[in-house]
Amino acid sequence: MLNPSTRTNPHDLITGHNPARHLDLLLVNAPLRDYAERPRVNDFTLPVLGMGYIATYAAHCGFNAGVLDGEALGMPVAAVAQAVNAAAPRWAGFNLLAPTYEISANIAAALDPGIKILLGGHQAKAMPTEILTDRRMARCEALVIGEGETRVAELLGDHLTRGDLPGVMWLDPVLKQPVTGGRPGQGRHLAPDINAMPFVDRRYLTQDPHHDAGRWEANMVGARGCPYDCSFCGAAVSANSDVTIRVRSAENVVAEMEQLRIAYGVTAFRFVDDLFLGARRVIKTMMDGFAAHRVGDWAVWDATGRINVLAREGDEVLDRLVANGLCEVALGIESGSERMLAHIDKRITQDMIRSTVTRLVERGISVKGYFILGFPSESRAEMRETVDLVHELWNLTDRAPGRFRSSVFEFRPYPGTPEWNRLMSTGRYTSAQMLNYTAVDLTERGVDEAMRQRDEFNFSSGIQFGEATVNEVRAALVELSCGEHHRRAAA
Repeated sequence: MLNPSTRTNPHDLITGHNPARHLDLLLVNAPLRDYAERPRVNDFTLPVLGMGYIATYAAHCGFNAGVLDGEALGMPVAAVAQAVNAAAPRWAGFNLLAPTYEISANIAAALDPGIKILLGGHQAKAMPTEILTDRRMARCEALVIGEGETRVAELLGDHLTRGDLPGVMWLDPVLKQPVTGGRPGQGRHLAPDINAMPFVDRRYLTQDPHHDAGRWEANMVGARGCPYDCSFCGAAVSANSDVTIRVRSAENVVAEMEQLRIAYGVTAFRFVDDLFLGARRVIKTMMDGFAAHRVGDWAVWDATGRINVLAREGDEVLDRLVANGLCEVALGIESGSERMLAHIDKRITQDMIRSTVTRLVERGISVKGYFILGFPSESRAEMRETVDLVHELWNLTDRAPGRFRSSVFEFRPYPGTPEWNRLMSTGRYTSAQMLNYTAVDLTERGVDEAMRQRDEFNFSSGIQFGEATVNEVRAALVELSCGEHHRRAAA
């Protein structure tokens, strides 16, 4: 884990920028909790690719941009604000997410008056009015809805004002009401050509590429947007009406892979977008490109996938994935209850889950299954069905060439999602209640190795949404996490 306390120069905490020039833009990834209260115990966190794209494009346009990843550095909240003020950028940008909104707002409120504030992210999209009227965000000059690369670059420059740009909001200083910019001819900013975007400059990313299992690994995005509407997910199509679903060409993806191989020696890749193995057309297109460039001869890769899509693919497609280097698929299984799967709109069944997992691991493709406990309306018996399914999949795949591992979470509501809207419509909850996220220490103050790598994911609104109490949900989560840890240790 990186240690920010050993760095006295604020520029040592910032990645990607030119310290000899004045900073035009400092993008701030707020920590998930205040690490002054309890130090960070896990060693790795996923890179902020979205910020990397924005910073890379800004630099491409001639601006000096940097990223301060407070989460990867395990920084105290006060230290983040101090580092931003010491760097004194023209603009400080925040990616607003529900779990870190309060921390981001407190950091923003502590910044020097001369620093302009730029906001974006899922929370900004879901609750722009509430954010713009939050007194802590009083110096927000621009709230950007959706993909920000080209609009952020315009805001940094002198060609277009915020009033020209679609999907850019601010608070009218007189009327104290949110205002949205946009004029004809600027619609291209809402869905930039992702094949024309420069590849992410990895200097902006704190821990990417990183060394893992004997290889250098890098994270990548092959597509933007998701056509599915899983009720709990921030990427649900109904929560992202501004997003046009676009897929990079296979040639473009492979070109970035080869660039990373040459520059950093990367031979392992993780595709973190929703569509890489989540649409049949994308699978075919990408595998045609991978085969043409013989990617499977020099690289391994993993990706997120959809069970309903992979279940329809024949054995020859799965064999082709193996030949082209696929080593692991992350699958959103979520529940062991057929009723709950229908409730959250997963479009899968238990038979599809068992069959797909089995077919993958038999070919040596490992599977990481994601599960959620404590869904709204979930009964204790249905939650137990999820626990039992995890055990069943462990047993079913124990002797297979590929391995099955589970990652289990406590349900938490995200603004703008179908589940959030459903909960709000009941009248039993307020936004403030559901957004009252707190960090949950399941590590026994860092000494429980079974929970060590889960530290950054343990946050909760503390509300009982199903029949099982919060304590019962967490007990089941710990049971499964400890079971997974012991299986991994025994392997």
